[in-house]
Amino acid sequence: MMKKWIFSLITLGTLFSTSSATFAYLPPDRYVEYVALGDSIPAGMTPYGSYDLSYPDYLKKHFESGKNKLLDYNNFAVPGYTSEQLKNDVKNNTNIQNEIKEATHITLTIGANDLFQKLLSDPSTAHEGITTASENLQTILSTIDELNPEVEVFVMGYYNPFAYYPEQVQEFLVPLVETLNSEIEKRTEANGDTYVATGNRIDPHFEKYMPNPEDNHLNVKGYKEIAKEFWKAIK
Repeated sequence: MMKKWIFSLITLGTLFSTSSATFAYLPPDRYVEYVALGDSIPAGMTPYGSYDLSYPDYLKKHFESGKNKLLDYNNFAVPGYTSEQLKNDVKNNTNIQNEIKEATHITLTIGANDLFQKLLSDPSTAHEGITTASENLQTILSTIDELNPEVEVFVMGYYNPFAYYPEQVQEFLVPLVETLNSEIEKRTEANGDTYVATGNRIDPHFEKYMPNPEDNHLNVKGYKEIAKEFWKAIK
């Protein structure tokens, strides 16, 4: 049974390849330059393979509200991105480096594809994917600090992408996601940045926000919920 459900993960492909609310504003007349980095979650992939607004787009709207002055917004997220690919971008892509140097705020979602690649190839090596993601995240965050010591960085923890799987399968898979999130949180806080959990918002209502049982991406309502969690941290 376990092998059957692990095999069915392959059909999902790469993992990460609202209601109204009142938000407090940032200090008046604050200039904002916002950069989003990561995988298909900040890229806005929906449960049915199309693209729509994601949490960085809603954060952009919050930054534009009140007396804030949003000078620049760049979303460099790429569906299917691994931590190794993002690390290479941060260290070698001149365009991205220049935007990081000018940014006041950066949001980051990365690591799940490292785990998923190992699950798809050999589930027994899943923890190797978590280790790789953790080590690369450390390099990513430290490189961002080297490029821009003043920027505020907010790093996302993942919701449960396996919510539709039977309980006995989740007993194996969910702890892996929890371990990945623990490593993301550890690296984030050690670097003096801010960790943003999302499972507390998405998991209790996964059918509402992740409506396709064969795909673990969120709909627009789900991305709005993630934006709320980021905005709580930012404000």
